[in-house]
Amino acid sequence: MPSRFELANAIRALSMDAVQKANSGHPGAPMGMADIAEVLWNDYLSHNPSNPHWANRDRFVLSNGHGSMLLYSLLHLTGYELGLEDLQHFRQLHSRTPGHPELGYTPGVETTTGPLGQGLANAVGMAIAERALAAQFNRPGHEIIDHYTYCFVGDGCLMEGISHEVSSLAGMQGLGKLVVFYDDNGISIDGEVEGWFTDDTAKRFEAYGWHVVPNVDGHQPDEVKAAIELARQHDDKPSLIVCRTIIGFGAPNKQGKEECHGAALGEDEVAAARGQLDWPHAPFHVPEAIYQGWDARELGAKREADWEARLARYAEAYPAEAKELQRRLKGELPVDLTSEALIEQAQANAESVASRKASLGCLNALGPQLPELLGGSADLAPSNLTFWKGAKAISASEPSGNYLHYGVREFGMGAIMNGISAHGGFIPYGATFLTFMEYMHNAVRMAALMNRQVIYVFTHDSIGLGEDGPTHQPIEQLGALRSTPNLSTWRPADAVETAAAWDAALKRHGAPTALVLSRQTLPHQARTQQQLGEIERGGYVLKESILKDNVVTPELILIATGSEVGLAMDAAVELESRGKAVRVVSMPSTDTFDAQPASYRESVLPAGVTKRLAIEASHFAYWYKYVGLNGRIVGMDGFGESAPGGDLFKHFGFTIDNVVEQAEELLAK
Repeated sequence: MPSRFELANAIRALSMDAVQKANSGHPGAPMGMADIAEVLWNDYLSHNPSNPHWANRDRFVLSNGHGSMLLYSLLHLTGYELGLEDLQHFRQLHSRTPGHPELGYTPGVETTTGPLGQGLANAVGMAIAERALAAQFNRPGHEIIDHYTYCFVGDGCLMEGISHEVSSLAGMQGLGKLVVFYDDNGISIDGEVEGWFTDDTAKRFEAYGWHVVPNVDGHQPDEVKAAIELARQHDDKPSLIVCRTIIGFGAPNKQGKEECHGAALGEDEVAAARGQLDWPHAPFHVPEAIYQGWDARELGAKREADWEARLARYAEAYPAEAKELQRRLKGELPVDLTSEALIEQAQANAESVASRKASLGCLNALGPQLPELLGGSADLAPSNLTFWKGAKAISASEPSGNYLHYGVREFGMGAIMNGISAHGGFIPYGATFLTFMEYMHNAVRMAALMNRQVIYVFTHDSIGLGEDGPTHQPIEQLGALRSTPNLSTWRPADAVETAAAWDAALKRHGAPTALVLSRQTLPHQARTQQQLGEIERGGYVLKESILKDNVVTPELILIATGSEVGLAMDAAVELESRGKAVRVVSMPSTDTFDAQPASYRESVLPAGVTKRLAIEASHFAYWYKYVGLNGRIVGMDGFGESAPGGDLFKHFGFTIDNVVEQAEELLAK
C-alpha cells in the first residue's frame, strides 16, 4: 500500500505536469495543499465518483479556485469520469479542465470558483441548505439528510471583504457541518503577505463564533487528521482549521516563493521536483498501486447504496415527506402550482399598487405552495416586502425556517444564495435596493455563469424612490443586469405584470431572474385576454390607436417599462386627441422579448414604423437597441437628486407634456 506521502505526490505531479504542458496555471497551491487534500478525501469525504449528483454526498469547494489542478487531480485519482487526456488538455479550448473550476464542465465540481472568497460564501450557502433541509425532512431514526460541507481557502479568499460577511453570518448561524481549511502559506501574487495581511486569522474567526484549530502543520497527515476529528466534534459551530503549508512544496528552488504561485515551474524545476519528491515516473504517469490507493468508487457506491436503503425505509415510514423531498431535490415545481392563475386574478382585481407590494402578494399566495422557497433580504425586509405571512426566520436554534435575515451583507447574500441553489432542494430569493445590486454584482454574474435558479428582488427601482437621493437612486444598474448573459430581468408595470414576472422566474429552472420593482404606486392597466397571454413574451402591444375607418396604422411607437408605462399610456391619449396614431408597447423583460420568434417581434415592433420613442427612468443608452439612431429616448443621463419622487419625475422630464413634445418633434422629422 502506498504511503500517504506517495498518494499526495500524485496530486503534486499531475498538477505540475498539467500546468507545465499548458504553460499556464497555478502549481503552487495544489502542491502545497496536497497532503491536506489526501487526508480529507481518503479518510473523510463521503462521495460516489460514479454518481457526482448523489443527494447526500459531502460537498467540497475549492474557494481558491486558481489551484484548480488540485481538484482535477483529486477527481481523476478517485475515479470520476475525468481521464488523463482531460488533465493533459488543462486550460485548453473546450476541455473539461478549464483554468478555474466551472460547474457543468467537470463531473464532481460543485460550484464555479475563482473570484476569491465567493467559494467560501457558496460553501456557507451549501451548509445552510443542508441543515435546513435536514431540519425540514429528517425524523427520529431517519437522518436522511446528513452530510458535511468542506472548503479550502487561501490568503486571498480571507482578504476579500466577502469573507467577513459570510463568516460572520455562518458563526451566528452555528453551522456545525461546515469545515474550512485555511491554506496559510504566507504567499500571494505580490510576494510575502506580511506586507499587506497581518490579521490574527484564528482570533478573527473565534470572534465570529467559529471553532478554530490553529497551528496545524499542513504537511503532517496525523496533525491534519486530528484537526478534522476536533472539527467534527463541534456540531454547534463551523470550524476553521489553520494549516501552515509551503506553497509549491517539493519544487526545491521555488517552493515557498511567489514564483510558483501563478506560472509553470519550468522543465528544469519540474525535473528537480521529481527528484525531491522521489517521483521517478514520466509526465502524467501514475502507477497502478497509487490509483488503487485513491480509488473511491467501491466505497462510494456502497455509501450511496446504504443511503438508498435508508431512503427506502424513510419512504415506507413517511411516504408523503419522501415524495416531497424527491420532488424538491429534482427541482420540479408542484403540478398544481397556481402561479399562472395569479396573473388572471391580478387583472380581475384591477388594483393600483407598488410593484414591491404586488410582489409580496405573490409571495403570500405562492409561499404555502412552494416550501422550497428560501427567502431573505439584506436588512431591508420592511422595504423590500419579502417577509411574507408564512415566512419563518432561520437561526441556529430554529434551522427549519424558510427565511434568512442576511443583515447588511449584499455580496454575501448573493453568493450564499448561489451555494443554496447549487446544493439543491431550495429556490433562493433575496432582496435589496436596486442600486445596491452593485455590491453583489459579481455574485449575480456567477449565478448567471453557473445557470443557477436564483431570484433577485430589487426594489426602489428609480428616481421615484425620492428623498433618499442619488446615492440610493439607480441609474446604470438596469443596463448592467440586462447585458448579463443568462440573466432574465423583469421590470413590471403593475400588479399583473408582477405576477407574470414571478411566474416566469419560478419556471426558469437552471437560470437566474431579477425582479425590478417600484417603491411608488403604479396604475393598473386594462388588458384584453390576448394581451394578458402575451405578457409572458416579455414585450407586447398594450395600446393601439384606431383612427380613420378602424385602420390600425401606427405613426409612432412608445416603448416603456415599469412606472413609465403609465406615463406612456397617458401621453398616448393626449397624442390621440391630436389625431396621432400611437402604439404603446410594454416591455417588462427585454431579454424575454428578444428570445421570441422574429415574426412575433415584428408584429410588436414592425420595421416599417421607424418613429419610436422609449421611456424609462434609467440610463438612456440601452434603448437605442429598439428605437434606432433616429428614435428618441426619455431617460436619465446623469444621477438623480434628493426630493419627493413626483418632483423628481417632473424635474427630469418624465411628464406627459415632455413625452408629447418629444413625440411631436419626432413625428415632424
